[in-house]
Amino acid sequence: MKLKSTLIKNANIVNEGIIFNGDILIEGEYIKKIGKSISAKSADVLVVDAEGKYLLPGAIDDQVHFREPGLTHKANIETESRAAIAGGITSFIEMPNTNPQTTTIEKLEEKFEIASKTSSANYSFMFGGTNDNLDEILKLDINQAAGLKLFLGSSTGNMLVDDMEVLEKIFKSTKMVISVHCEDEATIKKNFQEHLETYGDDIPIKYHSIIRSEEACYLSSSRAIELAKKTGARLHVFHLSTGKETNLFDNKIPLKDKKITSEVCTHHLWFSDEDYDEKGTFIKWNPAVKTKEDREQLWEALLDDRIDVLATDHAPHTLEEKKNVYTKAPSGGPLVQHALPAMLEMCHKGKISLEKVVEKMCHNPAILFQIARRGFIKEGYFADLVLIDLNNPWTVNKDNILYKCEWSPFEGTTFKSRVTHTFLNGSLVYQNSKFSNVKAAKRLTFNR
Repeated sequence: MKLKSTLIKNANIVNEGIIFNGDILIEGEYIKKIGKSISAKSADVLVVDAEGKYLLPGAIDDQVHFREPGLTHKANIETESRAAIAGGITSFIEMPNTNPQTTTIEKLEEKFEIASKTSSANYSFMFGGTNDNLDEILKLDINQAAGLKLFLGSSTGNMLVDDMEVLEKIFKSTKMVISVHCEDEATIKKNFQEHLETYGDDIPIKYHSIIRSEEACYLSSSRAIELAKKTGARLHVFHLSTGKETNLFDNKIPLKDKKITSEVCTHHLWFSDEDYDEKGTFIKWNPAVKTKEDREQLWEALLDDRIDVLATDHAPHTLEEKKNVYTKAPSGGPLVQHALPAMLEMCHKGKISLEKVVEKMCHNPAILFQIARRGFIKEGYFADLVLIDLNNPWTVNKDNILYKCEWSPFEGTTFKSRVTHTFLNGSLVYQNSKFSNVKAAKRLTFNR
């Protein structure tokens, strides 16, 4: 069926560091024209009046765990991608530590098949590296997956890559972006054992950031960077959590020319270890939420471009699982529905500009992973667009949470801004808390 044309009128368009008032004509899946005043040439055109609202490119979340296959009691691609669309995230890159793990090309394609049938957002997947799947990595086409993911710290099953010889071979063998989770396993095990001997299974949650310490993060990150420099690999360090790590990264090189890049996640910018008393295991993440000083330094690095991307690491678990004592409560929490509203809240507080949010959540993931025709508001690009009302307060509660796990670390938080419309590949798929029945999601493609 031929897609109807859509004309978005009077929007405050946020793109490439500027905000300007204008109109956008969408034809089919693409942005046809951007102008000061565009007229509808046919009665067939859907006109959306965006007066007073801000139009952003759809956000691209480069790190999510949607739990399918194998862990679908926590979440699945269908439920979490809908939550993402409601939160202004139009494209996601999902991680390989599912069950079975995405460590063979066959398992990768099975996930693409699931997403093609059930995803509400555009999708791609990371391919997982292990100590023993180098042959599969070598067979992988560079356009087949978003990138390669390596766990250099605690992980599901056998996905911890701790054989330095294998690690060096992987770094030397691929031209893909290698994304890494960096925490030193030996340091964590030692810290954990000490606390276990003192407290037993019910270790107070406030010690999570001491167990998964600054030292554990820095040791692992610095080693990965050293190896990337030695081998010439293209390295992306996921979810920085310490101020110390931010000094490992450069802000003097344009992103498109950087060989070593980094990312921070919503929760490390919002919470600190002072929140453990109130939130408990519901803010237990790996890497851990650390001190207020760390949080402040992460903000500084995000704003001065040592940190390139802002993502979620969306990783849901059931309420029952999270309510366990420390040693049995899994790490991770759901974030895709609330990450953009949380960052817009920071705009209201003067912490970051709207233009910078768009740069870090929309433009930079597209540049970093070389995603074709997404992440920007440009003629000829896919019409992945999000309208936001900066002054339309709402409170996160059980009735409006869309995650399958039915909880959020932001429960009880009032956000001043909300997503009112989400367009995906030219289709209006979400409007004022209601979803359309249009299936518009596509597999991400790459300019490599």
